[in-house]
Amino acid sequence: MDNTKPLPNRRAFVKKALLGLAALGTTTQAQAFSLTNPGRDAKDPRHIGQKGKRFGMVIDLRKCVGCQACTSACKNENKVPKEKFRTYVPEYELGAFPTVRKTFLPQLCNHCAEPSCVSVCPTGATFAREDGIVVVDSEICWGCGYCINACPYDKRFFNPITYVADKCTLCAHRLDAGLLPACVESCVGGARISGDFNDPHSEVSKLLAQFPANVLKPSSGNQPRVFYIGLSGEIQGLPFSLGSLDDHVKKINGDTRKEWTSKGV
Repeated sequence: MDNTKPLPNRRAFVKKALLGLAALGTTTQAQAFSLTNPGRDAKDPRHIGQKGKRFGMVIDLRKCVGCQACTSACKNENKVPKEKFRTYVPEYELGAFPTVRKTFLPQLCNHCAEPSCVSVCPTGATFAREDGIVVVDSEICWGCGYCINACPYDKRFFNPITYVADKCTLCAHRLDAGLLPACVESCVGGARISGDFNDPHSEVSKLLAQFPANVLKPSSGNQPRVFYIGLSGEIQGLPFSLGSLDDHVKKINGDTRKEWTSKGV
C-alpha cells in the first residue's frame, strides 16, 4: 500500500458532502458539517484543557501482569459499549522455542503530538486540547470514520450507541478534577503512570530520565505520548494481538468460554 498518498482536503470533502446532502433534500442535516468547534470557540475548559501542561503516560511493562483491571475500570468509568474497548491488554509470545515467554502490552490512544486523526477530520470534531489530550466532540462528529482509518495504532472505534468515533481520553474529566485516570488508579502493579511531561518533577518525567523508554510504531511520525519501559523490539511495530492466548488454548481443549464473558463487557 502506498502510504505517501496525500490526505484528502478537508474543505473539498465537506463541500462534496454538502452538495450530496442538498441533492438528497436533507438540508437540515448540513448543520452537522462545520469546520469550527463550538466548544473551543466558547472557551469551554473541557475543550481547552490545562494550559502549560502536556499530559501523557508511561507504562512499565516490567510490572504489568495482564490482570485487565485497567480494562475493566475504563469500561466502567466511561460506559464503554459491549465488546468495545478504549484500553485493553493483549498478550504476546516473545522469543523462539525453547526459549519462549509471555508478555503483556497495555494499549490505548497515544495522544500523539502529531495526531493523524486530527488532520483528516472534516468537521473539527477530533482535536487536541492545549494540554495534548486528543478528544472527540460527539456533538459535531458525524461518524465518517476518517479518523478511525487514519490511526496507525487502531485505537479508535465506532460507538454503536452514540454513532460517533470513540477512544481513550486519558480520563480528561478526571484529570481536570485533579484525579488520576481510571486505568492508572486501578493498576494493581503500578505499571501505568500518568502525568505532565512539561513538569520535570513529575513522576512520568523522572521515569523517562531514569529508564530507557520507547513508543509503538515510531516510524509513523505521530510522536506518541505513551511511553513504554521494557518494550521488546519484537512487538514495537506490531501493536495488535490476534486474541487472547488463553482463549486459544481453551478452544483447543473444547472450552468455549472466553476470558471476557460477563454482560456488558
